[in-house]
Amino acid sequence: MFTGIISHIGTISDIKELGDAIQLHISCPDIVALAEHGDSIAVNGVCLTVAEKTAEGFVADCMKQTLDVSSLGYVHVGDRVNLEPALRLGDRLGGHIVQGHVDTTAVLLKRTTTPHWDVLRFALPESVARYVVAQGSVCLNGTSLTVSHVGEGWFEVSLIPTTLAETTHGQLHEGESVNVEVDVLGKYVERLMQHGMTPVDHSCEEKDYGGQGE
Repeated sequence: MFTGIISHIGTISDIKELGDAIQLHISCPDIVALAEHGDSIAVNGVCLTVAEKTAEGFVADCMKQTLDVSSLGYVHVGDRVNLEPALRLGDRLGGHIVQGHVDTTAVLLKRTTTPHWDVLRFALPESVARYVVAQGSVCLNGTSLTVSHVGEGWFEVSLIPTTLAETTHGQLHEGESVNVEVDVLGKYVERLMQHGMTPVDHSCEEKDYGGQGE
């Protein structure tokens, strides 16, 4: 699990094609000390497993489903990516609950720069529109952000200078896509409402185990 607070920015140093999968080599010397083989690291919001540590970073495999749903299938050598190691017990939940399971991608429609913040307007895919609400949380390229406005077919986030400087959002251009993960709590609520909330029977009943355990 993650919280959407980016800790490092890495660089794609190599991409190996593996049929319908790829292997990403990510350079980020500062994260080497934090990552071990088998650890989870969110790369632009996608939960990936450290398949191998290198002197400069780590290697991760991306299967077809990941490439179909996220923007990782379109990255190039030299691209910068947001990184966040998985939370540890006792860490602060500084953003919101992020699984690293990307739902879809969204295109940046418009970028408005002001002296103190930038407003980014993204296309709102119909498949996740019902989960995006004003003042709610959304994860874009691994970053926990607050939705400032929602319109017909679009939503906006407002980014302060710290976010622009410490993530890749500062260099995002109109027409480019970001990975989107909506708040999973909204999905659970929807599921419960659709299928009803049947009470769970927690009572202890005596059962005949045929003498076992006596």
